[in-house]
Amino acid sequence: MAPVEKVTISMTADMAGYVREVVGAGQYASAGEAIHEAMLEWRERRELLGYSLEELRTLVGEGIDSGPTLDANEVFADLRQKVRARLPARP
Repeated sequence: MAPVEKVTISMTADMAGYVREVVGAGQYASAGEAIHEAMLEWRERRELLGYSLEELRTLVGEGIDSGPTLDANEVFADLRQKVRARLPARP
């Protein structure tokens, strides 16, 4: 088992209330256990994404620099029209 270090954290009243709620509901034995699992999930998500904040900023910048975006409503309307044109006429 890894050594444990005690850390004091500050959080919003809403977040603290949520921690108390899940502990009170019996989902976790303690606030520390709830925070520990949250930290593990946070670390896992960051590792799975594999991007640092700076890399994400670079990617966003590249996206913005790449030019105008497509309007999803227009794209789907065009696709619907093309699909309808290929379907047999309804009686």
